[in-house]
Amino acid sequence: MLKIAICDDEDYFCGWIKDMLQEYMKSKGTVYQIDTFLSGREILDLGIELNRYHVIFLDINMEDMDGLAAARRIREQNREVFIVFVTAFADYCMEGYKVDAVRFLLKDSRNMQKQIDECMDAIHDKMAEEILWRDFSFVEGKKRVPLDCLLYIESKKHKLEFH
Repeated sequence: MLKIAICDDEDYFCGWIKDMLQEYMKSKGTVYQIDTFLSGREILDLGIELNRYHVIFLDINMEDMDGLAAARRIREQNREVFIVFVTAFADYCMEGYKVDAVRFLLKDSRNMQKQIDECMDAIHDKMAEEILWRDFSFVEGKKRVPLDCLLYIESKKHKLEFH
């Protein structure tokens, strides 16, 4: 399941981005969960639970704590999460590279869906590259298993169960 967080201090934009992400996920047949947060502090208050997200969409210009400050704090505990900045201001583009943002999307109603689709395609491609697969050979044939999903292998009467 792909877990996504959206953090924007304007409820309208949280809903707008969520709707576009849901449309994308449904078109790809992806199982997903999307949570919304209205401030940088709110998302950071999750603490270690923040690590459950694969992708975080952050607005840069927020009242309580701006998205760049939140991204720096997120990076202190998680280098793997994909951070996407969504903002109306292009001035902060260079700052996004300092926190290894995967994309910088401008809030533009004309082509926002296209931007989100392209961004999520790129994230899916990067995620597919990072998955390590292991092939297991048996008398009955081969079994290919993604190692990040494998908890353990149990042997029961000469049969292997993959958990």
